[in-house]
Amino acid sequence: MFPVCGGLKEFLNNTFQGKEPWQIVTITSTTLLTTVWLWNFIFQDESLVERGKKKFFSLRNYIPCIRDKINQELNDMNLLFENEAIQRMKDVPFIVKLPNNGFKYEEILEKVKQCVQLGDYDCEGGKVSGAVYRIDHELLNLMGAVYSFASYTNPLHPDVFPGICKMEAEVVRMACQLFHGDENSCGTMTTGGTESILLACKTYRDYARHVKGIKNPEMVIAVTTHSAFEKAAQYLKIKIRYVPVNPHSYTVSIKKMEGAISKNTIMLVGSTPNFPYGTMDNIEAISKLGVKYNIPVHVDACLGGFLICFMPDAGFNVPPFDFQLPGVTSISADTHKYGYAPKGSSIILYRSKKYKHHQYTVSTDWPGGIYGSPTVNGSRAGGVIASCWATMMYFGYSGYLEATKKIIETTKFIEKRLRKLNGIFIFGTPATSVIALGSNDFDIYRLSEALNAKGWNLNTLQFPSGIHLCVTYVHTQHGVADKFLDDLENELHNILLNPKTSVQGKFAMYGMTQTIPDRSIISDFTKCYLDSMYYTPSNETQSVIIQDK
Repeated sequence: MFPVCGGLKEFLNNTFQGKEPWQIVTITSTTLLTTVWLWNFIFQDESLVERGKKKFFSLRNYIPCIRDKINQELNDMNLLFENEAIQRMKDVPFIVKLPNNGFKYEEILEKVKQCVQLGDYDCEGGKVSGAVYRIDHELLNLMGAVYSFASYTNPLHPDVFPGICKMEAEVVRMACQLFHGDENSCGTMTTGGTESILLACKTYRDYARHVKGIKNPEMVIAVTTHSAFEKAAQYLKIKIRYVPVNPHSYTVSIKKMEGAISKNTIMLVGSTPNFPYGTMDNIEAISKLGVKYNIPVHVDACLGGFLICFMPDAGFNVPPFDFQLPGVTSISADTHKYGYAPKGSSIILYRSKKYKHHQYTVSTDWPGGIYGSPTVNGSRAGGVIASCWATMMYFGYSGYLEATKKIIETTKFIEKRLRKLNGIFIFGTPATSVIALGSNDFDIYRLSEALNAKGWNLNTLQFPSGIHLCVTYVHTQHGVADKFLDDLENELHNILLNPKTSVQGKFAMYGMTQTIPDRSIISDFTKCYLDSMYYTPSNETQSVIIQDK
């Protein structure tokens, strides 16, 4: 050690020999600043390779012929998506200017009904994957009446609407019991799974900062974890360490997850099930990692939460996944999916208030008074809370149990028949209600395209290409599963006659986008699609002119 230090000392003395003091200061400060810059340049969230690729692709904007070509493609994509939006509207006129006089009651209801029924798919007939989880007209009437009564209530004002707060607290407490929480478990309602996930990430970021002093937070999640975690990471400036899944089970690799843990890890995440493949991560093993490294574990049960908690009593084996495991510190579950509550309701649960308190946002010095908010929103829709509470009262434990039994039995019935078919395979083992299909013999999007032509709407997957069906209570209706399987078998037979035929139309675009290395272009395409959701005619002559009434 000493010879090395001596050599360094001799080197520095020789380097600065004969230099003026100002030169020594300049060289030293320049060297120090350059070293700091290089350190920050090299050790960023993204690797040098990733940043190099992005920089390389960004140079296209400076090459006129490439830039013009891409801009033309984006313009064409805009027109394509706008034309699709127009087709979906089925020549129903747009109202782009507030009418001078209000419409009559019956007229408004008719226009709303017309808009709601614009879609091409038969939701009530079970032709849609997920999206609509139950059609129960008695329940719809109940929720409508409850929401009407509570539509102007707001739990932001607990002194004015204490009953709404009571109902939210009861929903949370019932959910805590379903997921084996004790008297210390707690939580809040949210507007959906994305808000529940965002709040969990915010909670653990702030908990890690205040309790552990972590200033550069990281979360460790599987590549199959819901994209809401990426949204939360973007909002909250949390680095994501993605973990691959096991090649056969399509569940997160526990070994790789442990290897991704660092001193900056604020949370580990497991899914029950994940959205793409419907497989369930090994939550028990993740819980052990959480205990071993003293890291909170979040279980994302947004999709299947209100199935999986009833499955044991419905006669199906389910490995432990909830607060029974000591490492699990939070759970997100959507009441507006298999809880059958109205859209815009979900829950986020915590093992104890020591976590939940970091979810809250509190302003102590605002001129408007001390302001505390439990979730992202300040004002919240009391009508949704009341309708969710009413839905849980409507079903009771036995109602949910019966629905779960039918859905899981239908899922297993479909899975069993699909496994007997040649030309396709099932990704892993479905844990609840999602069955994902792939093929080694043909482009699986051809099957999706063929089923789409028969009125079936399935979800498309990428990396690798796949499609999935999310089974809901609607699919348990007599004949729906058989019809789906018959249509799938017939189309599969036709496809296997010419397996090398290319997929056409919009499904070809899904496949093409996976091969484009510059993902920013795919991002631009997606923005075009999102823009089309807000399409209205730009030419005033195309708009409906509302006459004074």
